[in-house]
Amino acid sequence: MGITIKDVAKKAGVAPSTVSRVIADNPRISLDTKKRVRKAMKDLGYHPNINARNLAVRSSQAIGVIMPSSADKALQNPFFPEVLRGIGSFAHETEYSLYVSTGGNDQEVYEEVQRMVNGNRVDGIILLYSRIADPVQQFLTEKDFPFVIVGKPSEQESEITYVDNNNFKASKDLTNHLIDIGHRHIAFIGGSTELTVTVDRLNGYKSAIEEAGLPLPSEYTVHAEFLKSGGRDAVEQLFALDEPPTGLVVADDLMTLGVINTLEEIGLSCPEDVSLTSFNNLYLSEITTPPLTTVDIQIYQLGVQSARCLIEKAKNKDEPAKRIIVPYEIKFRQSTKSFTSETVK
Repeated sequence: MGITIKDVAKKAGVAPSTVSRVIADNPRISLDTKKRVRKAMKDLGYHPNINARNLAVRSSQAIGVIMPSSADKALQNPFFPEVLRGIGSFAHETEYSLYVSTGGNDQEVYEEVQRMVNGNRVDGIILLYSRIADPVQQFLTEKDFPFVIVGKPSEQESEITYVDNNNFKASKDLTNHLIDIGHRHIAFIGGSTELTVTVDRLNGYKSAIEEAGLPLPSEYTVHAEFLKSGGRDAVEQLFALDEPPTGLVVADDLMTLGVINTLEEIGLSCPEDVSLTSFNNLYLSEITTPPLTTVDIQIYQLGVQSARCLIEKAKNKDEPAKRIIVPYEIKFRQSTKSFTSETVK
């Protein structure tokens, strides 16, 4: 005969009803009791019938994770595996599964989200991006379906739960660092202007430049993909100018790798000729040559907090909208150097 709830209850020293509540992750059960019951379940080899329980409570015990483009392309950027690691860590603690989108284009992603929602495949959704006039966000809002954004919503900000950094201030601080060490011609390389993270970082850069009274030609702002190839394309544009920049604010570490490689190809070096600053503090940023000055946005924590907020909202539809701002820290390394008139060859 198989192990039953009564066997687990006896071993854990609790009532069978308490075991049922632990399986359902009832918030009224203390953490110590949950640990004791789960240990008893593990020791006895007891596995609850999750499908039957989920059907009874109309829960899939899964959360959907939506990336900004096809999974293959997005996962080339180490940001996404790291944020997924944070989401997965919290989901594992709360016994939720992940359902990661695999759509190849915007329409396929939208259709996949519709299937997730209409087919009751997930209890809530995390969007790993925030885009202006996003049909996925509009669909989820109309359906009143639990969702959380990693990033700042472009609209209805007070009505949507989101987890973000203060990207405007971080970018302004990064730009001011270049200004403080003598740079006067500073360019910005960012992603698509449809993404709010790009807009916030661009605006922070512009604010610092304008307050310092420095030149801000339109040619100093280049937008490309958050990939190594995007950095390559941006450098080719910027260093064909009559007055190329001596300092760069790049919106993503992976793009910065492309920048460094392309600078070398055209005979320039970092930081001797061009100082580079970047975002995300990916593991690559410490092992590049030179190591990058970059903003540590705590990617893992962005994932953990987004999963926490979503699961809270999935369990209680009346949970109010939250704004979680994860602190950042600039990691000063060797990719920046003081600039003086003598620096020019």
